[in-house]
Amino acid sequence: MADKKEILSAAEERMEEAVMYLEEALSHIRAGKANVKLLDGIRVDNYGALVPINQCAAVTTPDARTIAIKPWDKSMFRVIEKAIIDSDLGIMPENNGEIIRIGIPPLTEERRKQLAKQCGKEGEQAKVSVRNARRDGIEQLKKAVKEGLSEDFQKDGEEELQKMHDKYVKQIDGLLAAKEKEIMTV
Repeated sequence: MADKKEILSAAEERMEEAVMYLEEALSHIRAGKANVKLLDGIRVDNYGALVPINQCAAVTTPDARTIAIKPWDKSMFRVIEKAIIDSDLGIMPENNGEIIRIGIPPLTEERRKQLAKQCGKEGEQAKVSVRNARRDGIEQLKKAVKEGLSEDFQKDGEEELQKMHDKYVKQIDGLLAAKEKEIMTV
């Protein structure tokens, strides 16, 4: 028989994971500023293994609108350039033989709205995950009542799950508001 603490901690862990996933997803959405995390999803073929760019090159942001990539091996220039071009980043890299530069163009109003909408979708997915964790926790509490847990514990557990749910949804809303402000700031 599962006890209330186990059920609540499992639900809280799932809610925390949903918020962490959202933070990660939002960090990959470009907001008009150079950020090395934009390249995290791009993999390059490094001697037969697909690795992130930052594992075969030094990636820096010399200013707010530029990402500089300095491959450790000269043979990686073409491979890295091709991976960036083929990615959904939508930016053309510039190569001078020493460093690959990616200029981050300022966002248009239309693109800002698209990105804000994309953030909203990510946030909604995170909220659905939090709701599912709450629902599963409530179902487990009901099952535990059938196995002998008192109904008072069930009601207390459901109230705690609701408080957790509200806390994490508020966190998600805060993350979304911050990211939307960052995107809409010109």
